Amino acid sequence: MPRSNEEISGCTLLGNTGVSYPTQYDPSILETFKNKHPENDYLVTFNCPEFTSLCPKTGQPDFARIIINYIPREDMVESKSLKLYLFSFRNHGDFHEDCVNIIMKDLIKLMNPRYIEVIGIFTPRGGISIYPFANYGDDDHQDLVKSRMLAALQSAPGLTK
Repeated sequence: MPRSNEEISGCTLLGNTGVSYPTQYDPSILETFKNKHPENDYLVTFNCPEFTSLCPKTGQPDFARIIINYIPREDMVESKSLKLYLFSFRNHGDFHEDCVNIIMKDLIKLMNPRYIEVIGIFTPRGGISIYPFANYGDDDHQDLVKSRMLAALQSAPGLTK
């Protein structure tokens, strides 16, 4: 059954063609909608290939692909608000690792997911690529937290076995 207008009333950005893009970091732009299947553990993946932030020291732009995987509980993030939120990092000066952890913490505060991970695949600058990985899980998903961290460690580019 399709969602009613009441069920999506909190999604003010979706379908709004007059939305302006934020110029400063703004987690308040994030919106949620209710999960119709909270009894199921299922994975939601966002692939965000055009993330941009600024180096906090030089002000030079950093570019990345951000991947967000999460297992929802009651609330889910609305994708247009997520797009605008990620765009709000465009003029935000922070290190790659900080951006990934900030995104994860903001989404935890917003949704209280069962599990979430945020992966940053930053393009090289100065001959170095950085791929930060951060994850969190509730008490029932601690095995997943550990196994995904181990998998991230094992699949890290350049890791010798």
